[in-house]
Amino acid sequence: MQTLTLHLPDSLDMTSKEVTTLLAARLYERGKLSLGQAAELAGYSKRTFMELLGDYGVSVFNYPAEDIARDAANA
Repeated sequence: MQTLTLHLPDSLDMTSKEVTTLLAARLYERGKLSLGQAAELAGYSKRTFMELLGDYGVSVFNYPAEDIARDAANA
């Protein structure tokens, strides 16, 4: 596992936990991490992380619209 050190301005007014959760949410949203990996990175259970995703504007159902349309057509 890689270690990353960030120097954030004091004016940002975010805890390291909030920054880590934001990063995990965005990496999950982009498909770079699975839900379990993102939850682990953020330090939460899958269930708790799923509940927190909405606070970051990320849908739990990370499913492309094209796939939904194709699945509906095939149903």
